[in-house]
Amino acid sequence: MSRSLFHILFLLVLGVAVFLGWRAWHDWQRGYDPETVVAASLQGLQEQNVLVPFTARYVAVVTSTQSRLGLEAKKTLIMPGTVRYELDLAKLKPSDLDWDAASNSLTVTLPPLRLAGPEIDIDAISEFRDGVILLTLTDAERILDAANRKAAQEELIRQAKGATPMRLARTAARNAVEQSFAMPLKAAGIDAKVTARFADAQ
Repeated sequence: MSRSLFHILFLLVLGVAVFLGWRAWHDWQRGYDPETVVAASLQGLQEQNVLVPFTARYVAVVTSTQSRLGLEAKKTLIMPGTVRYELDLAKLKPSDLDWDAASNSLTVTLPPLRLAGPEIDIDAISEFRDGVILLTLTDAERILDAANRKAAQEELIRQAKGATPMRLARTAARNAVEQSFAMPLKAAGIDAKVTARFADAQ
């Protein structure tokens, strides 16, 4: 085989290799279907099970009073506690995802946030008492302690459900979920807008 013929064959083989490589790269690029990427992202989120986008610490101050035999006893409890705002990712379903091919946008409808806790900071609890006689001679202290603990936990949850912390928690949850879908889409070369919303959003 002459050198020139060998050179021509080499160029032909190289050209075919380059063409096949380009086709493979092109097919690989086209293989990233947005809905496939979204479905894979959903599966990844579901496997996380629970997302905790926000936590907050609150302090409850409650007072209970007992009156017996003309005497009065009073106890005040100051109880700090932490509440977690959780998103149950296992409840996310394919029907909660709405991909709009025309606008390259994805809307994710989230399950409602749930509150976990409160986790009480035992070491930071403070108590103040008044009416030592009644507290000493009767079971008033036990009753007051039980009433204060119950009232304090209810107060912590009441604070956690306030408009401001709920708004912050919902915003954090939306941002986290939007990023969880937007990043894989971007990595796949898909320029998409992702919007997460709660079903009860006004």
